[in-house]
Amino acid sequence: MLIAILTDIHGNREAFDACKAEAKRLGAQKFVYLGDLVGYGADPAYIVDCVAEDASRGAICVMGNHDLAAVSGPNPYMNDDARAAIEWTARRLDKAQRSFLSSMPYTATANTEDGEDLLFVHAEASAPERFIYVTGIETADRSLSAVRAHVTFCGHVHRPQLYHAAAGKPPAFFAPTSNLPTPLARSRRWLAVLGSVGQPRDGNVQAAFGLYDDLRGTLSFIRVSYDVDDAARKIFKAGLPPFLAERLYLGW
Repeated sequence: MLIAILTDIHGNREAFDACKAEAKRLGAQKFVYLGDLVGYGADPAYIVDCVAEDASRGAICVMGNHDLAAVSGPNPYMNDDARAAIEWTARRLDKAQRSFLSSMPYTATANTEDGEDLLFVHAEASAPERFIYVTGIETADRSLSAVRAHVTFCGHVHRPQLYHAAAGKPPAFFAPTSNLPTPLARSRRWLAVLGSVGQPRDGNVQAAFGLYDDLRGTLSFIRVSYDVDDAARKIFKAGLPPFLAERLYLGW
């Protein structure tokens, strides 16, 4: 089965639609959403409705920190732009959309046909509700040490990363190549940090998502072009902080 894994959509309809279309073109049979459906972008209600519809057909969805903030209020660690965007977002979600966001768990698991365990979480897995960034070997080690899954998928950082660990050894970093499948050896455990659909921060303006082939045991870090102009225009028009539009052109 080909599993498309999307994270950090952040209300960016244009990027989301482009990723969904590309995933379907590549043959994705199942969708997983790793949180932060909302925040920053101008189309939060559209994204929540689309993901909720996918969830009704069996898609896996987990909670992100912006999703939580949209229903519970901004947390004190959010910067001014993020706080303004969440307050704007919260006013545009109806009861059903807020209920869906509230219902998402912090983690979800799945088993592949080969018996491999997969874990889905928004951020570092040792304390999912704390939304800790995976920024290097130390946090990757903490995440991998806290779980038993063969592959853990997370987002939150908005930059693609891949870590692997052999039994009894610390994890190592591997730099994935975009749009090419990377074999995830069964003799190791893996932590895949997927790039952002709606607000990439790795210097590449293209939207990002993952495509996992559970039969072949490979993961592809896919990049997709989308209409950045339209997404940015809507952010400006909505009166959201201008930098949220400007950074889409920077990929940072």
